[in-house]
Amino acid sequence: MNIIVNGGSRGIGREVVLYLSADKDHQLLVTGRNAEQLNKLQRECPNENVTYLPIDISALDKEIENIKNHVCNRFSRVDILINIAGLLIVKDFENISVWEARSMMETNFFGPAFFTKLIIPLMPANAHIVNISSMGGFQGSGKYRGLSYYSASKAALAILTECLAVELGEKSISVNCLALGSVQTEMFETAFPGYKASVTPQEIAEFISYFAINGNRFFNGRILPVAVNNP
Repeated sequence: MNIIVNGGSRGIGREVVLYLSADKDHQLLVTGRNAEQLNKLQRECPNENVTYLPIDISALDKEIENIKNHVCNRFSRVDILINIAGLLIVKDFENISVWEARSMMETNFFGPAFFTKLIIPLMPANAHIVNISSMGGFQGSGKYRGLSYYSASKAALAILTECLAVELGEKSISVNCLALGSVQTEMFETAFPGYKASVTPQEIAEFISYFAINGNRFFNGRILPVAVNNP
């Protein structure tokens, strides 16, 4: 399968790349801000089936032609797109700046949305788009102080999932969203200092990878909570 992991230089995204690249039949393209980290990740994948594209997902309008050229040179088709890029700034709603709020919305919602738009023309029937959201953006879940814009941006990505599943149904492209609970990442530690999550990045990466390959056989247009704990 040809797979794009949008946001794979660190955290859960990095572990997803390591897991998926262990299968020699998979070809992966990974995006991220940090070229050095992406290069290191590529060297850690022994099957030589990973390439990378350094981009700033929050400023995608400046990257459109670069992305198009790079993706088209790498793939004639894309079977799976996993949108996992994320930015978290923990601040009370009244204290957060306009720049901070917009940065989170650009990284967590607008960037993945427009990146998806660029990839859809390369996706065949039975392709799968997997958006990674958060329990903070899952309606009815517990909410936490300092996470208002982060949660709202992830909720937007979740609702986009439902809308795209309808629009892309005629192309037989499935779109699903995984709303993750507590996972022991740097981002989680920033949001909840001192709290120990019961799920590791490696464990959730294995689940995301399995779902990306198999989940569209059973789900489409679904926002699925994946949480042992929240937080």
